[in-house]
Amino acid sequence: MKIARMEAPALDDTVQAGLPENPASQAQRENPQTTAVNMKAEAQPVVLITGASSGIGKICAEHLHARGYRVYGTSRRAAAGATTASDSFQLIAMDVTSEDSVERAIQLILSREGRLDVVCNNAGDGVAGSVEDTSIEEARQQLDTNFFGVLRVCRAALPIMRRQGAGLIVNVSSLGGLVGLPFQGLYSASKFAVEGMTEVMRMEVRPFGVRVALIEPGDFRTGFTAQRRKALAAQQEGAYSERFSKALATMERDESGGADPVMVAHLLERIITSKSPRPRYKVGGLFQKLATGFLRKVLPQKLYEYLLMASYGIA
Repeated sequence: MKIARMEAPALDDTVQAGLPENPASQAQRENPQTTAVNMKAEAQPVVLITGASSGIGKICAEHLHARGYRVYGTSRRAAAGATTASDSFQLIAMDVTSEDSVERAIQLILSREGRLDVVCNNAGDGVAGSVEDTSIEEARQQLDTNFFGVLRVCRAALPIMRRQGAGLIVNVSSLGGLVGLPFQGLYSASKFAVEGMTEVMRMEVRPFGVRVALIEPGDFRTGFTAQRRKALAAQQEGAYSERFSKALATMERDESGGADPVMVAHLLERIITSKSPRPRYKVGGLFQKLATGFLRKVLPQKLYEYLLMASYGIA
């Protein structure tokens, strides 16, 4: 979107949902620095990436699979238990807006692998339009996917990771989760919510050896641009039409000319192999990262807002 958008301990194969925690888990919690995923010490860590049928999720899943991880990607349209190809990552069905669907997918992974080392919450979509033009139902759908979808997956994965005494959750937010984007107000709201929840979760799960981090992408060349939905009222002539059209054209242009999403895949692997991941990782163009960090801190709010609007052609 436009802005200007472990060493994992070897686990007993019998670890399943509902079984008591083994003594090793307690020891791992007492020394949480040993719980980062380490490819040298743990063969083929098990990774779940939501929204992996295309875009950033697919690129990340393919990259990690090629690096030796056991990768499960999810898609709403995948057949239960399906695999993308014999030499690729496994693509399974999951609809993050359904708690039953999330639980079934994670239990499927647990039944096959006996553990879950990494979760990357990448599934999401976007709705564009002014706040006024966005209906309550459209706003609810946006939050249900981008925020409550992340929450559902975290709630299903955390009990497993706590029992293991190790795990990593990486939530994919956005630079639009740091700065409100004109005519993407509900998208930004959903990502702001992910940011706040992730900050809190990091502190809550740390004693159990579970690590949590955020990836905040800027503009990348993915299918997100084509899949963006426009609020119904925003598709009609109205008070916001001219400025919305200009802003939308700028968003689409910058996303189409954005960076290669393989950057995010390399970053995700770096986070997985880190013993102590940072809370946040921005990834994207230098100006976008500056605009959501340093410039926002040093510029007066009114000037910053003007420059942001100017970057969209709506000042």
